[in-house]
Amino acid sequence: MTARKFDLIAFDWDGTLFDSTVAIARSIQLAVADVGGTVPSDEQASYVIGMALQPALAHAAPDVPKEKYNDLANRYRYHYLKQQALITLFEGVLPLLEGLRERGHLLTVATGKSRRGLNEALQHADLRGMFDGSRTADETAGKPHPLMLQELMAEFGVEPERLLMIGDTTHDLQMACNAGCASVGVAYGAHAAADLQSCSPLYVARDVAQLQQWLGTNA
Repeated sequence: MTARKFDLIAFDWDGTLFDSTVAIARSIQLAVADVGGTVPSDEQASYVIGMALQPALAHAAPDVPKEKYNDLANRYRYHYLKQQALITLFEGVLPLLEGLRERGHLLTVATGKSRRGLNEALQHADLRGMFDGSRTADETAGKPHPLMLQELMAEFGVEPERLLMIGDTTHDLQMACNAGCASVGVAYGAHAAADLQSCSPLYVARDVAQLQQWLGTNA
C-alpha cells in the first residue's frame, strides 16, 4: 500500500459528494423570481454554490434590496426542501469514502451549508458517522476564507501540508490556497474544469471514478 500523504481529507458537500447542483441553482432562480428580482442565469446561479447562503443570494441577485434578504433566503429554503427528497449522493461516493476510511484517513466536511442543513443532508444520505468532523458556514467564516480548514486542522492536530481539500468550486479551492493546503477539483459539479485549474489544484477529476483512482495513488 502506498504511504499516506494526507492525514485529513476535507470534502465540500454540494456538487462534490451530493448531486445537488441543479436543485440549488433552480431554487435560487425561483427564490429571486418570488421576491421580484432579476432571475440569474444557470451559470450565475451555479457560480455562488459553495458560498454561505446570504452572500450567495446577494451575489446572484444584486438588484434585490437588503430588506428583502430574509424573504429571499426563506423562499430559497422553501424551494430547495421541496426537491431535497429527490437528491442523492453521486454514484461511487460511498465506496470512495469507505475506502479512504480503511486507509486511515480522517474524513471531514467543509461546506457552505448551515449546520442544520448539513445534518439533514447527512441523515438523508445515511452518512451519519462517516465523517470525523465538519464545519458549516453559519458556525465559522464562509468560503473562500480559510477559517473552516484552520479550525479542522486545529481540532485534529494536522499541519496544512497534511490536509487535502476536495471541491467542485473555485471557492473551495481558493479556501485551500488561503489555508496553505493542497486541493483537488471535481469538474462534475458547479464550476468548469478550466475555472478550477486557475486555483492550481493537484488534479481535476471528471467523475467520482477518476477521483477515487487519483486518491488511491496519490493521497
